[in-house]
Amino acid sequence: MIKKAVIPAAGYGTRFLPITKAIPKEMLPIIDRPTIEFIVNEAKASGIEDILIIVSSNKNAIVDYFDYNIELETILKLKGKEALYQKVHGIAEGINIYFVRQKEQLGLGHAVLQAEAFVGNEPFAVLLGDDLYVGKNKPALKELIDVYENKKASILGTMEVSLENTPKYGICDPKSIEGNTMLLKGVVEKPNKEDAPSRHAIGGRYILTPAIFNILKTQQKGFGGEIQLTDAILNLMTSEDVYATSLQAKRYDVGSKIDYIEAIIDFALEEPTL
Repeated sequence: MIKKAVIPAAGYGTRFLPITKAIPKEMLPIIDRPTIEFIVNEAKASGIEDILIIVSSNKNAIVDYFDYNIELETILKLKGKEALYQKVHGIAEGINIYFVRQKEQLGLGHAVLQAEAFVGNEPFAVLLGDDLYVGKNKPALKELIDVYENKKASILGTMEVSLENTPKYGICDPKSIEGNTMLLKGVVEKPNKEDAPSRHAIGGRYILTPAIFNILKTQQKGFGGEIQLTDAILNLMTSEDVYATSLQAKRYDVGSKIDYIEAIIDFALEEPTL
């Protein structure tokens, strides 16, 4: 079973400047809860027991959010505001959360490498902090875990995008397709639409085997001068099977202002008081 998950949250959040100069993008609220809490809850609902959140020196607000605030909780108790106390005290209850700092932002692959000691020699999940998923029947990560239980190999969560949008994503090159799942022969980081091998884009959810760490240690910088996780996964394919599955959960790219607004509206419409 997959019991450990990694959430990279050390990036600069440049698409939301200037607010992300002071507030981590992962702390931008969907109504009254930060985006990262929904991602932690997705992991918890998928059976994850331990989460490592990778932060940088200006992301202390994330650490504080998942800690107890004894002063605030005491005041709420004294004022008889039990419902608010339970809401604050119960954040991420029932799951273990750890933190490590990525001292340099050298790319997603480099961020994942910071989790090696935490993960050890077992498969693990990666959930990107920009990608918020809402599943009707099951969480997006649980979709991947179910496929992993069958294939016992690395799994990438994908979504279908238009050819015009392929330069924004890592794109899968399928070798064979069975239902919603495909065996991959390659992945291409942000190809031009003329060069895209498919329209299956990697959507911010991964199950990876620990073999990825040895590859990341020697992985050369790729697109954008960064150590790309996509490149490391491509190298992993030379020694192991790697699969992808089309996620059924609805995705919001909350690093995009349009998707962020859509997420707020959709969540508000699900709340009777709003």
